Amino acid sequence: MSSGDLRPEQLFADDLAIGQSFAGEPRAVGDAAFKAFAGMTGDDHPIHYDDAYAAKTRFGKRLAHGLLLMAMTAFGATKMSHRFNDSMVAFIGQDCRYLKPVFVDAVLTSHFKVASVDIKPGRDTAVVRFDVSLVNADGDTVLEGHHTYLLLCKAAARELGTAHAG
Repeated sequence: MSSGDLRPEQLFADDLAIGQSFAGEPRAVGDAAFKAFAGMTGDDHPIHYDDAYAAKTRFGKRLAHGLLLMAMTAFGATKMSHRFNDSMVAFIGQDCRYLKPVFVDAVLTSHFKVASVDIKPGRDTAVVRFDVSLVNADGDTVLEGHHTYLLLCKAAARELGTAHAG
């Protein structure tokens, strides 16, 4: 960030290198998140809300919604995302696998690693794939997957007159 600029230096597809990584902030997933997710989606399965019901399952206690966990990998919720304000065109895909159960009040941290940058000749954009994971406070990976984005390249940002193109 320059001294007269309150925005961080912007990154573009062609700034990224395979293997580059960063982490999000640790976030708790508690009752408030469970209720908000249920209110938004209508998913009110008792394994998420009923201690007595959940105690009788193979997990023994209430589980977080799988899609709530995937939502916790949202790139836009990271501080790093602010460095992509000028280059972000679209979020174009995602996939994940759940590796371990996540229970109410767990603290999770999202992690991102550049897996591929596909810049097509003659195009001003690139398809960028990040491997994503969620890691609990014990260091266990509970979710792994990927996000795919369409990002501008530096030359395109300059042509569009983006003031913060690096």
